[in-house]
Amino acid sequence: MRTWQVERRKRTRHLIELGGLVVKAGLVNLTGDDRVLIYGALLWMADKLQSDQSEQARARWLAKGKQAFEADPTARKGTDRPDPAAARR
Repeated sequence: MRTWQVERRKRTRHLIELGGLVVKAGLVNLTGDDRVLIYGALLWMADKLQSDQSEQARARWLAKGKQAFEADPTARKGTDRPDPAAARR
């Protein structure tokens, strides 16, 4: 497989995982699958992260995310880590 194909697959997988987080957080159902509303919420988050409230927002969101992942037995911790099952294939 060519290098560009490998990189494209990695990028595609990453984008799918990020989309999965949007679904997992319930945003698709809560917004009625309104992409403009979801995009606006994401832009609001980006603004928060660029403001003087960045550290507080990061700490709050990190704690909430950790709590949600720990409460979900099917969640793989840190999706950027390799899947151990994939290494055995």
